[in-house]
Order: sequence, then structure tokens, then C-alpha cells
Amino acid sequence: MELKKMELTSASGSELNLEALYQIMPSAFTEVRDDKTGEIAHKINFNTLRELLGDNAYEGADEEYGFKWVGKNAARREAARPINKTLRPCPEESVDWENTQNLYIEGDNLEVLKLLQKSYLGKVKMIYIDPPYNTGNDFVYRDDFAMKADGYDLEAGNVDELGNRFRKSTDSDGRFHSDWCSMIYQRLLIARSLLTDDGAIFISIDDHEVENLRKICDELFGESNFVAQMIWEQGRKSAGKTIAVNHEYCLIYCKSLSRILQLITEGKSYWKAKKIGLDILYSEEMRLRSKYGNNVSAINKDYKTFLSNLPENSPAYSHKHYKCIDERGIYFPADASAPDSPETRCHKPLLHPITMKECKVPRLGWRYREATLMELYNNQMFHFGNDETTIPCIKRYLKDTEYEIASSVIYKDGRGASNRLASLLDKKVFDFPKDEYVIQDFIKLICLEDKTSTILDFFSGSATTAHAVMKINAEDEGNRKFIMVQLPEETDKKSESYKAGYKNICEIGKERIRRAGRKIKDEAGEKAATLDTGFRVFKCEDSFMNDVYFSPNDLSQADLFSHINNIKDGTSDLSKLFGCMLDWGVQLSLPLSNFDVSGKTIYNVNDGDLVACFAEDINEEVIAAIAELSPLRVVFCDSCFSDAPLKMNLFELFKQKCGWSEEVVKNRVHVI
Repeated sequence: MELKKMELTSASGSELNLEALYQIMPSAFTEVRDDKTGEIAHKINFNTLRELLGDNAYEGADEEYGFKWVGKNAARREAARPINKTLRPCPEESVDWENTQNLYIEGDNLEVLKLLQKSYLGKVKMIYIDPPYNTGNDFVYRDDFAMKADGYDLEAGNVDELGNRFRKSTDSDGRFHSDWCSMIYQRLLIARSLLTDDGAIFISIDDHEVENLRKICDELFGESNFVAQMIWEQGRKSAGKTIAVNHEYCLIYCKSLSRILQLITEGKSYWKAKKIGLDILYSEEMRLRSKYGNNVSAINKDYKTFLSNLPENSPAYSHKHYKCIDERGIYFPADASAPDSPETRCHKPLLHPITMKECKVPRLGWRYREATLMELYNNQMFHFGNDETTIPCIKRYLKDTEYEIASSVIYKDGRGASNRLASLLDKKVFDFPKDEYVIQDFIKLICLEDKTSTILDFFSGSATTAHAVMKINAEDEGNRKFIMVQLPEETDKKSESYKAGYKNICEIGKERIRRAGRKIKDEAGEKAATLDTGFRVFKCEDSFMNDVYFSPNDLSQADLFSHINNIKDGTSDLSKLFGCMLDWGVQLSLPLSNFDVSGKTIYNVNDGDLVACFAEDINEEVIAAIAELSPLRVVFCDSCFSDAPLKMNLFELFKQKCGWSEEVVKNRVHVI
């Protein structure tokens, strides 16, 4: 039996779509022999599919609703096309390589997203991106398929096949919008597949493309999964030919809004923002407790005076109704009368704790059943007046109501982020960075309770999102993980960033994470021991396999002698290992260890998720040591085996040591 060969290519978008369709409609598929592999494969039968869809099947028409632009079909095809690329690990540029679960990836984000698809399909809780705002000029992310002016004109109908122009060409024509739409479309098409069922994407954008982006997201995520178009006011500006634009937008879409709404009904916290100004009230409470100790009466007297003196522009002013303090904390007396639901009403009177007389009962009764009412009463959860003539109120504690439904409008001066980054890096080396506090608030909207979630930013710029993830983890002792992806765009040689030693944007981002991580750990004190501020660096490069590995049929027999080893010279074991992890869908952040047997190094990812040995001339002792780990996946190089009998004996060893069938060995043990 032949060992399976690792593909070592990115995921095929069409195959992933086929697998997803098979899960919900298996009867539309049939089995045919694959022309490439010779194995039986599932293929879709369109006639059966049309029958299953009934009247919902649609062939298309001249007039139909949809958002179209020149190059859209090419963008869709490009998103599905697999690539022969890999991510080369760079421990020397990383921080805490052995222990960190964070990733920083340098490369074109389209290629990186394709490479991450197998390992992170449905595993990313939140995506935040700040893509380039299209101002009519060519942007850095110019994909190979993006049309030049002549190609665009021909397909758009601006010129005939001989080049005769039908209309005047201007800088404001559709080509700039088409290129931008194609660029963002294919990236979002792949990014959606990475989101968890309860995940969401946040996209910063300005007026130039917000309308087009909204239409693209409606198509890719579904209109029903639209959450909000938030407005971020960033400070007053006087510049502008007509009206000064002081804001930008953040579009928010869910993978499945219905799933999130279901979780909200189960008590999960989504789309809640912490009320501002609470720290002012808590600070005053602490001061009064320190001053008066357990004298609740004196505390409340001074607290009411403090509230009456709050200026209207204070962030705490809107919380003045939290006017009482008891042993548990700050609260406000809330109405406890019943709504119009007779089945839950209760008219039992409560005894006043001082007069011991029955208090007045609300006209419709209490909103609680009698058992719940008495439990609350016995736990001192009711606020009473001076005597029994006042209807008691229920205590609503500030600590239990710190979060409220997020607003669609936020204000944060944009200059603050620039100043803080300049201070962190000793000088201004990046223009217009995003605000880490705003991104932190965005993260809380979707990842507040999920403290182990993964957060992706594939236009990471100065790595603001990584900074925000580390800050929120420091606050609540979370273990959220970040994945930053950034094109190593070169800095201008005349710029301050270049003079400071930053030759590309990635260098700025990595240094920001290093410095921000150190600062956050210093401020965290004892919590710093469990705080992950490291990151593994990877760089997107051509595959470490020679071309013969992917297309052996293109070479003659004579050519094959120059490709006896199909792995490029100089490829490290670590590069091979992570290439196999990507291909097999193993997350790049998992812990990694290694040990030697018979002088051969064995790599062990996450205690058996993937075990590999790339040394030449391995023996049965090495294979036995790997089998002892009962691994989920095993990978070798073809060159590991000195002869065919040893390779064949491998099957028997795994069958004996692990109790695997021949089919299991075939699926779990691969070679490159």
C-alpha cells in the first residue's frame, strides 16, 4: 500500500463549498472516479440539485437585483484558486516562541487567508480590519487579476475591440471602484469561512466605498446578518470644501445573527458596552467606605451630596439614579410591581424591617412569584422607605448592570491614538493608527465572555488590534489570541519611520507589539505571569517543495534525475513541519516539543495532534517511538526510508502499536 502524499497547497475554495453543500444536501451528490487521483470522489449532480430545489432553482435573467462590477467573476475565481505557498516560521523575530499562542504573519493577506483556511475554518470568533480607503488612486493591494485601464474599458464597453473609445475617460470612472471591490470581495469571501457560528466581522471604512462595501457584505454574509453601521466621530475638523467630515464608519456583520440571538436568550453577553463614568462612582464609594467604615448612614449622606454636585458634563452624570449604597455596593431602588402577566403576580405584603408592619403592595401585585419574592426579601434585596406607607423597591446594583446595549454612534478623538503610539515608539513613525481603546471596545462586544477566542486582523497596519487584545486580557485575565496579517509594504526612504530603522510596515507592527507587551506586563503586576504578550512570526513565501512535487507529469524522465529530492535545499525541519500543519489543518499556535530517538529528531505538536520526523534513514525504533504516542497525524519525508521494505513495514508497526486498521494508517500517515 502506498503512503498518501501531502498536498502542501492552500485550500481549494470550490472543494470547501462542495463539502459544505454535501453536509446539507448529500442526495444531490454522486460517486465518480477522480481524474487526478484515480480515487472515488463525491461530485454534484446538477439535475438532482435542481429537482431538490424545486421552484427555488434560478437560471438567471437579463433583469435581476444584484451588485455587479467589472472583474467580479475574476475575483470569485481567484478566491477559490489554491496556491503553492507556505508560511516560513521565524523564531528569531518572535517573542516567547515556545509558549505564545499569538501569530504575526507577513505577506499578501489574500495568500495568507488561503493558507489559513484549513487550520482556522470556523475557528475565528472576531475579525477586525481597516482596509485601504479607496480615494481614486492605485493602492498597495493590487492583485494580479486587477484590470489595467485598457482591459477594464473593453469589458465595461467603453471601447470596441479596435480600441475606439465610446466615452471620455476620467479619474473618477468605475475602474477605481471595480479594482477596490474586487480586492475586498475575494478577501471577505475567504474570511467569512474562518468565522465561528457566533462570530462577527468589524470593518472600518469611510464615505468613498461604504456603499459598495455594504452591498458586498450583504451578498457574502447575508442581509439578515447585518448588525450595524456604526459611526465613529473622531474630533472636530475645519477642513472641507463643503462640510467637514469628522467621522468614519464601522460595518458589523455576523456569521449567523440568529445563532447569536439564541445565545443572548440563554444569558450570553453580546453587543453590550460598558457604561462610561462608572469609575467615578466606584472611586467615591471606596473613599467613603475608607472614611466611615461600616456606617452606612453616613456613607449614604455624603454620597448623596457628592451626586448633587456632579456637573452635567461629567461621564457619571447619567448614572445619578444609582443613589444608594449598602453593604453589597451601589444600587438604585427599582420598581418591583407586576407587568400585565397575571400568572406571575403575587400580592403578599412584606414586613417593614424597622416598624415590622405590613408595607403597601403594588396595585397589580409584585412581579415575582411568592417563593421568589420571599427569597429576595430574606436576602435583603428590597429597599424600604422610612415606614410601611411606602411601597418597597427592588435593589438594582451597579456592578450587575455595568453593561448596556452598544450605541451606533461613538466618540473618540483620533489624535490620542497617534500620540500614544508616537510615545510608545519614541517618535511618530505611523500615520493615523487606529485607537486601541476603540478596538478593545469592539472586541468586548463579541468576545467579552469568550476569554479564549481568536481574533484576526488581516490589514493589521501598526498592529493596533494585537495591542487591544493584550490590553483586554490584562484587564480580565483572559487568554484571547490574535492573528495579525500585514503586507511588508516598504516605508518611504524620506520618512521618519525609515530613518528610525523601520524598513517596512511589518517592522513597525512587530516592534509595537514587543513594546506594548512589555508595558502591559509591567502594569499588570502579579497577573503578568499568565499574560501572553508574545507572538510567533511567519512569512508567506513560495513552497519549500520543488515544482516537480506539484506537477511531475510536466517533466521528462531525464529531468527527474535532477529532482531526486523534491524538497528545496536549505529548507529547515521547522518549515517542513509548519507546512504540513497548514496542509493538515492544524493550528499554528499549538505547543511544540521535540525529542531524539537513535539520533533522529521527532517533532510532537500538542501531544500527538501531529508527529513528524524528517531525518534520513530512520529505523524501526523511530517508528515505534512515534507509534507509542498514538498520534492523530504522522508525516515523514520520502527520503526518510532507506528501502521499500521499511516503508511497507511502517504500516504493520502502526497497526500493531496503535491498533489501527490499514485504512486508518493510510489516512493518518502521510509523506512529503
